[in-house]
Amino acid sequence: MDIRIQNLEPDCFYHIYNRGVNGDKVFQESDNYMFFMAQFLKYLSNVCDLYAYCLMPNHFHFLIKIKSQEELVIFFEAKNKRSNNKGLHSIESISSKQLSKFISSYTQAYNKVFERHGPLFESPFKRKKIDSEQYLMNVIVYIHQNPIDIKKDFKSYKFSSYSTVLSSLKTNLKRGEVIEYFDNLENFIFCHTKIIDFKF
Repeated sequence: MDIRIQNLEPDCFYHIYNRGVNGDKVFQESDNYMFFMAQFLKYLSNVCDLYAYCLMPNHFHFLIKIKSQEELVIFFEAKNKRSNNKGLHSIESISSKQLSKFISSYTQAYNKVFERHGPLFESPFKRKKIDSEQYLMNVIVYIHQNPIDIKKDFKSYKFSSYSTVLSSLKTNLKRGEVIEYFDNLENFIFCHTKIIDFKF
């Protein structure tokens, strides 16, 4: 099935990831990373919850959980005058549509700042449905370990949710739920000592 017509299902976890066109950079400076996360919250906080993320110079990873059908309906009806919209404008497509809006908004702003034109990311964005708790835990660790690929210490990498899980500062990340999946913070840290390598 074409990935573009695979709807993101309510109450399901997804690993969302994508890279720059031709592997090009999508973040040039710190402000880009910050703006990207701000746009994520702006466009996606009503349709999903964030469990893990890592922003790399030329790609990104998110672990999200799509909100319940009831929550999606409330958001959808607040944005749409008609409830019988079809295709890309249907309630079933609302999460994918918001993700596309998020990517588009960042691309437009990035292109304006760096005086470029055209797509910034590959299309469509990649998604993998999480089908088990062990897979979920492995994805969280894998996402956090991404900076190893660019010879960075993932424990101190600024643009990842690893340090956010360890912190007590206010966050939009589902920190408590993430720690619960690992039973406790000590096991969360321990599980990150084992290298997870996924082949996509």
